[in-house]
Amino acid sequence: MREKGRHVTRPVVTAAQSPIILPLPRVRALDSNTHRAHKLAEARESALGVCLGDEVAVLLQPSVKGTNGSEVLQWKGKGTTEHLHEIVLGRCYSFITAVNPELRDKDCFKIWELFQDAFMYKHPCSATEDDYRPLLDLGRHYIPCNKSLFWSKTKDLVHRYTQANNDFLTLEDTLLGYIADGLSWCGDPSSPGINYESCPKWSECENNPNSVFWKMASKMFAESACGTVQVMLNGSIEAGAFRNNSIFGSVEVVNLNPTKVSKMQIWLMNDIAGPERETCSGHSINILKDILESRKISVTCEDNFRPVQLFQCASNPDHASCKACP
Repeated sequence: MREKGRHVTRPVVTAAQSPIILPLPRVRALDSNTHRAHKLAEARESALGVCLGDEVAVLLQPSVKGTNGSEVLQWKGKGTTEHLHEIVLGRCYSFITAVNPELRDKDCFKIWELFQDAFMYKHPCSATEDDYRPLLDLGRHYIPCNKSLFWSKTKDLVHRYTQANNDFLTLEDTLLGYIADGLSWCGDPSSPGINYESCPKWSECENNPNSVFWKMASKMFAESACGTVQVMLNGSIEAGAFRNNSIFGSVEVVNLNPTKVSKMQIWLMNDIAGPERETCSGHSINILKDILESRKISVTCEDNFRPVQLFQCASNPDHASCKACP
């Protein structure tokens, strides 16, 4: 979140950078050999299977040698981001000091501890909401009314827009979204408790650490919205601008509170070079309108919202849509 009435430039801390080198936090129990052994044994026992209704499906996952020589589970996705600890702390301090100083009292060391406790030494296909609830509760903060901006399949464009326009906030402009954006992480029952080699893709298992975290963060962001909210959708997607199985469709829309949210403005953006597969009168947009109106939330839609389209024009200035009088 940004300071009210002021333009604040967001410092960008990438996964490849570690601009703030901080001392390792006092990792309470993890520095204890006894507790480490206990957690390792507990995690190995719980990782034997994942409950599926009344049955238990044993996860026979191949393993590879980790960086310390121990066996770690092998998955199809990229592994935990290197220097995750430093990046999380660096981004946290950047946010509470430069992006939103009103949150200066947030405890970044505690945030890191709760973050690692949510997934370390745990099977990456058995993440639960309870794992992340303490972290989400600590990271929660106020979102001003009329500023919430949701998105689906427009990540690059929507964040170029919010970086230049302080009138709106995406999930990634909140504390926890800012910290986790673009990072990968997962645990492993074997030492050191984090898998740097590979992590499950969302398609490999539904309850992986990233999926559970982002669904919970998205739900919290939607529940915090009030007044008029916005969503930026991609009209060039073959599957449709609005999809019920997207995070926006399956989590955020259904968790808007109709007693707090009165209206949603849809900005339907087509790729400037095409194709233009859907407009505001399209099939999937009509489905979204029906969902919102059934929940007593009014809705408007605008094709290629001009203030956003100008950001597309920056990389394609000669396109016909980018002329002064389109």
